[in-house]
Amino acid sequence: MPAERHTPFPYDLDALGLSDADRDAAHADVYRDFVAIVRRLRRECPWDREQTHASTSHLTIEEAHELAEAIDHGDPAEVQKELGDLFLHVLFHAHIAETDGTFDVADVMRSEMTKLVRRHPHVFGDEVVGGTGDVLRNWEAIKRAERAEAGQGDVPPSALDGVPTALPALLRAERVQEKAAAVGFDFPTADDAWAKVVEEADEVRQADGPDALEEEVGDLLFAVVNYARLRGVVPETALRRTVDKFSRRFRAVEAGLAARTHDGTPTLDEMDALWDAAKAAER
Repeated sequence: MPAERHTPFPYDLDALGLSDADRDAAHADVYRDFVAIVRRLRRECPWDREQTHASTSHLTIEEAHELAEAIDHGDPAEVQKELGDLFLHVLFHAHIAETDGTFDVADVMRSEMTKLVRRHPHVFGDEVVGGTGDVLRNWEAIKRAERAEAGQGDVPPSALDGVPTALPALLRAERVQEKAAAVGFDFPTADDAWAKVVEEADEVRQADGPDALEEEVGDLLFAVVNYARLRGVVPETALRRTVDKFSRRFRAVEAGLAARTHDGTPTLDEMDALWDAAKAAER
């Protein structure tokens, strides 16, 4: 269902107490020029003109992952670059919608501002919170009220509504667990979650047949995500960094094998020695 054109912003901006300093930091002139460039590309570039939401959605996902990688590497220049690429996609999709007659970038911003103000009553209203926990509980309660107000047809509302099925599996598992935890369905402590990890690991060892093994491995991964979440670790980030670490060390193993002075198939012991050397070099 396309958004209504010219989405209203149902708040008095002056009454929200936005500071002049914050408004001045918006760089409206640079934003205006960026939008103008995107508009011209859509008019004059044959490739840009042909694109649709569907044809570029995978590229948008790719840019989001590249931003996450730049953040992991702690490189401010790369973070700036990838933020620009992702911002381009926001403006690009908004302009596609504008030319389709569904909504424009102003509608996008107004609807998002409306949501932010509504979901932060402790900032823009009289709500009092005692910390981050209260903020998150209020956020989920407001989201549930929004869904109920919008109506779900014949589908009963769920605490899990709003978790995209297209998320990477580890990230989706974490989000589902967070949603369930927000309504009280959670392990009392991280130690309890760890006991579940041990239980599931044992069931993996005892699994009989490929289907059972697949199910038990899935249960084990889900249990590990739960433990990581309760210990304050983002499992998607942790695994991504581990894959990066493995890749870096394996490349060092390959380089060591390429520098050998003898022929023949490398032994596992030889590769293990190179692996250990790569680990030591990183320390």
